[in-house]
Amino acid sequence: MATDHIRYDVLARDALRGVLRKVLTDAAAHGLPGEHHFFITFVSKAEGVKLSPRLLAQYPEEMTIILQHQFWDLTVLEDRFEVGLSFGGIPERLVVPFSAIKSFLDPSVKFGLTFDTSDVAEVAPETLPAASAPAAVPAPVAENTDATEEPTPPSQGGAEVVRLDRFRKK
Repeated sequence: MATDHIRYDVLARDALRGVLRKVLTDAAAHGLPGEHHFFITFVSKAEGVKLSPRLLAQYPEEMTIILQHQFWDLTVLEDRFEVGLSFGGIPERLVVPFSAIKSFLDPSVKFGLTFDTSDVAEVAPETLPAASAPAAVPAPVAENTDATEEPTPPSQGGAEVVRLDRFRKK
């Protein structure tokens, strides 16, 4: 087999991460349109990931977040995104490099991307203190009408985070 000097695999991976970056940039600027919402799974100890010690203890290998009803200060940069979410009523600020993302799913349209993170360097992550929640959550609220999903109970002051252990490989 011929050697791939062009590295099509790297070009394709970077292009797909560009799709993810564009979708998050649009969500940061305009909110989530229609029924769209995102499940994002990332390596918890990947270089550049910033989590509170509490979240890192709870999700030492990988973590899945859901951007749907309530999140704040979504900021998208060239190499990472930052977002405010609430976990168990405690506001947190997460920093996630695109290179740490294992999967992205928008179940409203059955669209998903999976990334190979086997080359991601795991380091002792930088931990962040809990962030304060904003007075008003700027993200628009979409009504969940997908009969295949369990309804999300309303939460006070933050995003509703669902444990996805049942979907993880044992």
